[in-house]
Amino acid sequence: MKKKEKRRMNSIGRQWLVALYDVIIYAIATLLLLVVYGPKGDFNNYEILYQFLLGGAFIFIFRIIFKVYKQILRFGGIQCYIRLLMSDGIAFVTYYALERFLDIPLNIKHATFSRILSISCIALLGSLAMRMLYRYAYKCRKYGTKRSKVLRYALKLFGGGHVLDEVDIEESGKKIKVAIVGAGSVGVDLAETLITNKNSFYVPVCFIETSEEKIGRQIFGLPVYSEKSLSPDLLHDKQVQEIVFALPQSAAERKKELYNFYSEKGFKVKVYDYPTMKHAGAKKRYLREFDIEELLFRSPLDVTNDDTASFYKDKVVLITGGGGSIGSELCRQIAKMSPKTLIVLDVYENGAYQVQQELKFSHGDALDLRLEIISVCNRPALEKVFAAYRPQIVIHAAAHKHVPLMEHNCCEAIENNVFGTLNTVELSEKYKVERFMMVSTDKAVNPTNVMGATKRMCEMIVQSHSSTSTYTTYSATRFGNVLGSAGSVIPLFKMQIQNGGPITLTDKRIIRYFMTIPEASKLVLQSASMAKNGEL
Repeated sequence: MKKKEKRRMNSIGRQWLVALYDVIIYAIATLLLLVVYGPKGDFNNYEILYQFLLGGAFIFIFRIIFKVYKQILRFGGIQCYIRLLMSDGIAFVTYYALERFLDIPLNIKHATFSRILSISCIALLGSLAMRMLYRYAYKCRKYGTKRSKVLRYALKLFGGGHVLDEVDIEESGKKIKVAIVGAGSVGVDLAETLITNKNSFYVPVCFIETSEEKIGRQIFGLPVYSEKSLSPDLLHDKQVQEIVFALPQSAAERKKELYNFYSEKGFKVKVYDYPTMKHAGAKKRYLREFDIEELLFRSPLDVTNDDTASFYKDKVVLITGGGGSIGSELCRQIAKMSPKTLIVLDVYENGAYQVQQELKFSHGDALDLRLEIISVCNRPALEKVFAAYRPQIVIHAAAHKHVPLMEHNCCEAIENNVFGTLNTVELSEKYKVERFMMVSTDKAVNPTNVMGATKRMCEMIVQSHSSTSTYTTYSATRFGNVLGSAGSVIPLFKMQIQNGGPITLTDKRIIRYFMTIPEASKLVLQSASMAKNGEL
């Protein structure tokens, strides 16, 4: 309580200090306009005191009414200045009207309109200048230059000998120095946040821009350099450690060019506020590493069309493994195609629950969503689902995918992948499912590991039933290297890089081709709508 009380008292003290400075500014304006300026002896001392008290009373009464002194100056902006302008404008009109027309039984000389206006304007201009100077000093105090010392002195003067975030200023030299690529609204917002946030680990040093109208100028005291003429040596001289991209509208090729340029020069590259994936809810701005998806430096491909969407419309769709990385994205995509019923089946309840909540939030009552926590190895329970919902389309995405784990747990791989698929295929045939699509992998091609071998067996089961089926159309889709999926190698690579390496590669000559989870899911949905019976 003592700390809170002390802070409250300090805040009240600073409010009174600002008011005192305003009184001094107003007194100087009155002295200039009534004593220094104009004919000597124009006003006697009594008349000067009267004008000073009358005008000051109205100015400060209206400033109190408009809560001018309740505002926190270091966070003030145009709203703060407009409020002060309005309060002093009304005070001037009231002051002039009463001074001119109020019948006061005193033999006092009236001030002219121009003098009253000049007093009010000079007092207003001085108060605005003081507030602007304080806010500028607060924003630009952290750069460790000679100018920052002057600004800190100004803060002490206006703050009654107290500088906010003193420790932060002293330790600003320990912060990571960054150059911001892009001096647009996003880049300026980032610079302002880093400058004013005492808990920030970063301090901006400069902007890098291509716009001619901004190059050579300053923003928050930071120079704006031309991207074309900027040399890495200049950035190194300024001790820049990291480059931050604040270019939300840039094309993929542009990002790739910049990323390669700064990375090759030895700078760590980060990005501000343009996630590639759009999640439900509001987007929050933050400074972060490049997402793996962004390193593709291309726009995601949309392979679905109206024919694909109409294929799933008004159908009962069952997705096994619907809580997994691929399965959950399949759920999101199908939910947009207006299915009659969407059944999410998974043995892992947390993943299924997250998908359920996300789809409820996105689609509400417009989507008939059902959730079933069942293993595909549990045939009796699985059959109850088929009997209850009578699905028309089954997408089988449930599988164990991690290659090293399945080498050690080969029996579990066979039971879950092979027999789980067999159960789903046979029940699809029994309950007359129209279309059965299995999600397979490129590791099923000439398999060299247990996981790949089990998925190849699954493909053979699907193809075998396609030749004997009288009602269901069977097909499978192979793909690999899906960024961010549960079986992807990328999370392993990221962890290895963060720990200083080495990165484990199958072969130094290897070339990997990647797609995103949405791309992979859309390819599955498209292939399911167009594949012929028994096709891979």
